[in-house]
Amino acid sequence: MQRSSAAMALRGLCGGAVHLPGDPAYDLARGAWNTAADQRPAAVAYPADAAEVAAVVRAARSVGLRVAPQGTGHHAAALGALSDAVLVRTAAMTGVGVDRRAQRARVGAGMLWADVVQRLSPLAALHPIAPDVGVAGYSLSGGLSWYGRCFGLQSSNVTAIELVTADGTQVRTDAKHDPDLFWALRGGGANFGIATRLEFALHAVGEVHAGLLAWDWTRAESILPRWIAWATNAPETVTTSLRITRMSQVAPLELRGRRLVVIDGAILGPALPVLAELRALRPEVDTFAAVTPAALLRLRLEPEGPRALRLDSVLLGELGPAAVDAFLTTAGPGSGTTLRTAELRQLGGALARPDPAGGALSHVDGSFLLVAASEENETDGVDDVRRVLAAMAPFATRRRYLGLTADQGDVEAGFDPDAWNRLRKIRSAVDPDQLFIASHPIPPAP
Repeated sequence: MQRSSAAMALRGLCGGAVHLPGDPAYDLARGAWNTAADQRPAAVAYPADAAEVAAVVRAARSVGLRVAPQGTGHHAAALGALSDAVLVRTAAMTGVGVDRRAQRARVGAGMLWADVVQRLSPLAALHPIAPDVGVAGYSLSGGLSWYGRCFGLQSSNVTAIELVTADGTQVRTDAKHDPDLFWALRGGGANFGIATRLEFALHAVGEVHAGLLAWDWTRAESILPRWIAWATNAPETVTTSLRITRMSQVAPLELRGRRLVVIDGAILGPALPVLAELRALRPEVDTFAAVTPAALLRLRLEPEGPRALRLDSVLLGELGPAAVDAFLTTAGPGSGTTLRTAELRQLGGALARPDPAGGALSHVDGSFLLVAASEENETDGVDDVRRVLAAMAPFATRRRYLGLTADQGDVEAGFDPDAWNRLRKIRSAVDPDQLFIASHPIPPAP
């Protein structure tokens, strides 16, 4: 059956919210958050609930189409060609339930963190650093939070997942119900099904101080080694990053377009003693103050909404003088860089400790995570992303953090060998025909 004819079998599903090539709403429906990805699936479906997801999965399988789950599409570029697939957009599956006594939240897979965090107060989730990130994709790929060094990965804090499997069955899985599938989903994500609702732990974080310190980027040579030494010895209540960045148009007028070296992040508890060493470097800007958890989502003064972004990352070990020199040579003053941001995220603490109750990704193997990003209209941006990652490769660990890796690359490097082999066996058991398409595909075991 031709793909165009096969997709016609989905007409009428999801209350009519199925769009095929040539339909008036198709181009709008297929668009991803990362507009650098030109998605052209055989059909786009917008199910309103788990029953409609199941109907789409069964219909797609019956006519030989594959299925690509997608919330926002931050990692859309890694999906590859979708001409033989139904793109299942989960945005309509919303809702937030909070059990404050049990410190649990139950959230629809289509929710964005901006619409969730403020409903959890006075408790906090291990949310990302940006407001327009989807709950499901972030939670199932790992999830690096401003609270991460204290509480670990968001995926390890997921306590139950409701999903539709490759045969169109609706299931709920947790540590007692199909524990192998529950383990695989937390790190392996969309390879194993379409999440429709997630339950995760909340935390009483108490007093939180957060903000940013900024200097002109000409100060980077003196600031970077001081921050590395400070970050290496900081308590686990501190999670920060250092980035060399060109400030966006949502920054205060006096900062817009300037290249700055910025240290930002969050501190659980009193901030004055912890920040004293960095404040001694006399930042031009200092916004650290007591904040609500919701304020952490917009800490970085970055634009929201879709844009064409080229991004990649590499996990790094300890950073000595040679690493500092390599970073500054490719991303600092005088480098000629066109990067929007070159960032070093502080890891360690609870992020580095394997969580026996965690999933396939139970910890992050590295002391820092380098994230480099450029925008599509920056003609040299892709080359500059590659250049800074190549320069830092001698200081890399053997693992990758797939949650901030835009292409497929070496997916196996995202997991330790035992976890990778177990993931492949579970894929063989639940989706041997590889119905589901994921940004970071895990093949079935032979």
